[in-house]
Amino acid sequence: MSNSLKIYMLAIVSFLVGTSEFIIAGILDKVADDIGVSVSAAGQLITVFSLAYAFGTPFLMAVTARVERRKLLLYSLFFFVIGNGLVLAFSGFEFLIGSRILLALSTGVFVVTALTVASKLAPAGKQGSAIATLVMGFSTSLIIGVPLGRVIASAYDWKLLFGGIGILGLFAMLIIYRTIPHTESEQPVPIRHQLALLKQPKIAIALSVTFFWIGGYSIVYTYISPFLLGITGMSEKGVSIGLFAFGIFSLFGSKLGGFSTDRWGAPRTLISGMLLHAGTLVLLSLAAHSPAIVFPLLMLWSFSAWSSGPTQQYHLISLAPEASGIMLSLNSSVLQLAMAAGAGIGGVIVEQVSLASISWIGAAGVTVSAAIAAASFGMSRTRSRSLQEKLKDKSLSKVGV
Repeated sequence: MSNSLKIYMLAIVSFLVGTSEFIIAGILDKVADDIGVSVSAAGQLITVFSLAYAFGTPFLMAVTARVERRKLLLYSLFFFVIGNGLVLAFSGFEFLIGSRILLALSTGVFVVTALTVASKLAPAGKQGSAIATLVMGFSTSLIIGVPLGRVIASAYDWKLLFGGIGILGLFAMLIIYRTIPHTESEQPVPIRHQLALLKQPKIAIALSVTFFWIGGYSIVYTYISPFLLGITGMSEKGVSIGLFAFGIFSLFGSKLGGFSTDRWGAPRTLISGMLLHAGTLVLLSLAAHSPAIVFPLLMLWSFSAWSSGPTQQYHLISLAPEASGIMLSLNSSVLQLAMAAGAGIGGVIVEQVSLASISWIGAAGVTVSAAIAAASFGMSRTRSRSLQEKLKDKSLSKVGV
């Protein structure tokens, strides 16, 4: 089996993992009604997941650094299966929170490890496309998993979704065991050394781009189902179709983002994608009450938002190629912190202001991210030119001597 096919196998399992993570947003109102809490309170299940992912992943990746990568993928999937089983086996908000924490930790380890393995399997110069393929797996969970989950939750018990995901997780373990080769473990890196990377301004600034970009996205996406039902006035069927369309264009966006990164570079791809992302959220705010307009805007929003994923991850790896695993782990943690912040801020907005206001606030967050990215890349070009000029002057000086 070729390495390209192995990367696609990882993407297939990423689809399953992504479905378990993202599906809560698609059925948030169903979960809230079943467990007897408000929509904003149910939204905090996403906050809990994201916080556990953000703080637990770096620690677990450091502890398991010496574990062979395929084994680590299998271990993470084992606990992923247990986490999904808890949802089906127990009832109550407390058990659901416990399940989300276990799923977050197992998902975090799997995602970071899978991205590292994919980048090592990819040929030189194609790491961006390999990362995009993994992101494609998560995008596919939006295409198929989330809308299908919405349909199933409308017809049956939403808990059956997680039971089914758990069973498929067992098959995913078999896929990993049969297709992914042994991959050398890494030297353990203490948490303090991982955090030391944050002292480098270029890395801290790059991670802040992730925070504001995903934070703005999360404010809107966490409450997208209630938004489409309550503000836009879509039917249950319309919401399912809208989520399906959203997922399809997330796939297109992630693939184009990887291609554009390899072809035209990270700066142009990242900044243009985020500006389109912010602009689309503004238009979504203005046309919120028109289903005919909101529907195509959902597709454009998904396309632009997901185009930044592979680009940002490739950019972070390029900043510290000798510590690619750590960079991916840090980015995943910041991403999940942003998801938590977005879900929390969105909950406050829904309770204290209005559900219709989430898209305006989301657009503001993404705009800040685009501005930081533009300033960061501009400073990088300035430093690069300055260094080249110094080297040139030094060379001329030596020739003169």
